[in-house]
Amino acid sequence: MYPRLLEKVKKVLQTKSDVFVLTSSGTGAVEAALSNIVKPGDKVIVPVAGEFGSRLADSVEIYGGKALRIQVEPGDSPTAAQVEEVLDREKDVLAVAVVYNETSTGTTVRELEKMGEIAKKYGALFIVDAISILGGDWLPVDEWNVDVCIAASQKCLAAPPGVSIISLSEDAWKAVKRGRPATLYFDLPRYKKYLEERKETPFTPALPLFFALDEALNMIFEYGLENWIRRQETTAKAFYSAFQAMGLKLFAKERARSNVVIAVYAPEGIEVGKFREHLRVKYSVVVAGGFGELKNVIFRVGNMGAVTAREVVTTVSSIESTLADLGAQVPLGEGVKAAWQYLKDL
Repeated sequence: MYPRLLEKVKKVLQTKSDVFVLTSSGTGAVEAALSNIVKPGDKVIVPVAGEFGSRLADSVEIYGGKALRIQVEPGDSPTAAQVEEVLDREKDVLAVAVVYNETSTGTTVRELEKMGEIAKKYGALFIVDAISILGGDWLPVDEWNVDVCIAASQKCLAAPPGVSIISLSEDAWKAVKRGRPATLYFDLPRYKKYLEERKETPFTPALPLFFALDEALNMIFEYGLENWIRRQETTAKAFYSAFQAMGLKLFAKERARSNVVIAVYAPEGIEVGKFREHLRVKYSVVVAGGFGELKNVIFRVGNMGAVTAREVVTTVSSIESTLADLGAQVPLGEGVKAAWQYLKDL
């Protein structure tokens, strides 16, 4: 089953590179990438547009690297020009490491392909954290010059949490071979050896979750990967249109808006925690709050995986009703009407 699963993972990543499925959360795959590739003193450019970009930069430094942070305004996303500016200024940069989709702010890097081209131009590795977006937006790994792609099972692939995915190009392997990985459990050369010699993992896998991911990928391929992604594009447009029709303000700038996490300002006078609790208890709909300073400022709606017109209409109508219950002035029915313009053809 394991080799068969890896072939399906290659297909969803659109890569011919080596891939592995790890028994860990997505953060574990980030640790696997950095503990194998980054050596003390290595320079890694990391755009920081939110919580997960910040964690990525911190992780680089944990393994002795020097994180060259590009600070991005919350609600916006980094540009290829910003990355090239640092590459042009700094010498001997090992890698550019980017969080493709920043779930804390509902933003996506829309110049990812161009960043990959620039990284190659300067001889840097291109590492992409696609944990929350693989299968939810376009990411042809080989075509976009991604050397290391990191993903997880529980987001847009719609499988249970607990396993993660990582791919490594030939250039990435060259970086790995510069020295012994700073890890035992995530020692990727060991994973490669066990796969080639035994078709096994070197440590006990979460076998039920491997089977679950295998079936989730079957479902995606039966539906069609492009169709799966386009459906999430369509439901994202429906959500954004609905919230604007309700008079709510969107957090992310238009050019940076994510298709898989929709971040929305809470109306004035509405406490986010109370809003979320009311929505959950009365209407059985769960949305997330913000991170850190945004905790009581925004709420976030997940639009990942097997989301259909039913989930969108249920969520939008329940949010309308909750806001009305809490005394906000919202035009009831307008959100659903706006969403339906996109959903009617699903």
